[in-house]
Amino acid sequence: MTGEVWNAILLTIQVSTAATVIIFVPAILLAWYFARHDSLASHFIFSLFGLPMVLPPTAVGYLLLRLLANDGLLGPTLMGFNLNLLLTWQAAVLAASVMAFPLVIRTAKVAFENVDPQLESISRTLGRGPWATFTSVSLPLASRGLLAAGILGFTRAVGEFGATITIAGNIPGKTQTIASAIYSSQQAGNQAEATILIVFALAIGWTAIFCTELLIRRSTIESRKA
Repeated sequence: MTGEVWNAILLTIQVSTAATVIIFVPAILLAWYFARHDSLASHFIFSLFGLPMVLPPTAVGYLLLRLLANDGLLGPTLMGFNLNLLLTWQAAVLAASVMAFPLVIRTAKVAFENVDPQLESISRTLGRGPWATFTSVSLPLASRGLLAAGILGFTRAVGEFGATITIAGNIPGKTQTIASAIYSSQQAGNQAEATILIVFALAIGWTAIFCTELLIRRSTIESRKA
């Protein structure tokens, strides 16, 4: 493998890991809230978080680009300073975070919905506050589903292309990820390099799906026993 291939693989792991770490805790907290609140307003807000799943990734990238533009909400005109994110690996992290967040929060929400609310109520009647109940009851019981959510989020970040290339570009050794490297290799007619990258992406994807299925299966078995 060439240096560019290794750089793309390592950068993808770096970006995907950073994106997963950034979104994991907020996604879990929001997922628990939406799992325990059934109102029109909560469903409306929750649907907004899912928009990146249905929008074309390039459209999401364009919106992020406008957000970071000089006159955007995160631009230097309103912020008073320049974040200098465009065409950097941090921009790739931002794009991967936005695209992976809906998958993580939806999977985590399902995990919390499978936790019996009566167990949380019992904890509250025993004198535990909301936070203590959340950390000692809800989180442990939903832990396998939450781990599955994190794995799926990481995998989604690995495969991100459209939004990433829009705001981070496709600079070898700087912002080129596996997805954009596959695109470049295919455009250049380098089939061997593209095949290596695709095999690596397939290995990550299959491992993630397999681990997720195991976690979900064990959670289902434990729920039936309970």
